[in-house]
Parts: sequence; C-alpha cells; structure tokens
Amino acid sequence: MKKKRLDIEYTFDFDLYGIISNAKAYKLAWELNKLLGSKLMKMKDHEIEHKAKSYQNYVHYAQLSEVNALKLLRNKPNEESGGKYLLVPEYPHFDFILLAHGEAYTDSNRLQELLRNIPSIELTAFIPLASLKAKEYFIF
Repeated sequence: MKKKRLDIEYTFDFDLYGIISNAKAYKLAWELNKLLGSKLMKMKDHEIEHKAKSYQNYVHYAQLSEVNALKLLRNKPNEESGGKYLLVPEYPHFDFILLAHGEAYTDSNRLQELLRNIPSIELTAFIPLASLKAKEYFIF
C-alpha cells in the first residue's frame, strides 16, 4: 500500500525577543505590566516534548486578546522537570523569551526601547525566526 504524507506549513506572524535578566519570572512580568500597560498573568507551564520522549516544562506568563498576544517564557526548563533542553537552544545566553503578536506590537524598535527601560533587564535583542530550528515550540 502506498503511504501518503501530510505536510503542513505554518505562518509565523509574531516577533521574538531574547531577554537577559537575573529577575524572577513573576517580577519581570510585573515590570512588563507596569511599563507596557499589559496584563501578563501566570499560565499553566508550557510543556514541550523533546528528543526521546522527554517532556520539559517552561514558566509561562501571557496576555491574550482577540488581536494581540504577549507571552513571556523562561528559556530554561523548571527545576522540577529536571531537564537540560532549552526552549531556544540557538540562544542559550537568554534567560527569557518574549513573544509579541498583533497590532500593538508591530513596531519592534519601539518595543525594544521600552524593554531597555526596565531596570532588571540587562540586555534585550530581537531573535530572527529564520535562525530557529524549532519554531513550532511557539505555536500554542
């Protein structure tokens, strides 16, 4: 019997920013809320299946609306999951990943300038999606 294969192409219409910060995730989310006027709230940890059926959980804060989305994810897995796989392995020096989607976040330069004004953020940088191997981790 001949096998058929289904290939799905996703469109990635969001921007990713890497953040280096020593702050805890809840404090960084609070500072983002204060500066951006957003309402990031703690969500269920983002679970990803890596190689060899290894599941890792990542801290996840999000603000979702019909037209905009802002998500803050920790790049390193939770200690409870005991994992070694990073969310974005191409950029191991980033502590957090910020996903911005929608009309409110179309000006990436302005968003980066705002992020640089947060005292607990040491560095922020735009992450080009073309450089990522596992873009599908951000489809949820």
